[in-house]
Amino acid sequence: MKHQIPVRIIVLRPLAGVAMLVQRGKDELLPPSKKSADRLIFDFELTVDMSETRPNFLGKYAQGPKDARFVYVNSGTYADQHSTWGRRAKISLMNITGDQIQTVVSKAGMILQTEFEGVGRDGGPTCASVKRIEWKLVKQ
Repeated sequence: MKHQIPVRIIVLRPLAGVAMLVQRGKDELLPPSKKSADRLIFDFELTVDMSETRPNFLGKYAQGPKDARFVYVNSGTYADQHSTWGRRAKISLMNITGDQIQTVVSKAGMILQTEFEGVGRDGGPTCASVKRIEWKLVKQ
C-alpha cells in the first residue's frame, strides 16, 4: 500500500550567503518553506510503498537505489547560485521505520522530521552522507 507522508528537514546554522535547496527529481529545486539566519526549514511529501518488508521511498524527492534512498540538500552552485561552493548533502531515509510511517499516516497533524548542521568541519556547507541522521515524529 502506498502513502503520502509529510517530511520536514531542518538545516541548523546554515552558512551565511550560501543558498541551500532540496533537490526534486534531476533538476528541480525546492526552496525552504521557512528561513532565518539560524535555520532553514524544508517541508515536502514523500511517497512510501509499505507492501514490502521495509518501506520503499518513491517520488521525485527520493534519490538513490531502493535499498539506500536519500534526499539531497543542495548548496551553492547545485542550488542554482553563483557561488564558490557546489555541494550536496545526502540525508538518508533508511532509518525511518514502518512504525513511524504508520503513526504519521494514522494520526492527523504528525510529521517526520530530522535536522543537521549546515556547516561542515571544513567551514563550508555540509556535504556528502550526513552522519547520525535521526528521524522523529513531531506535531506540525
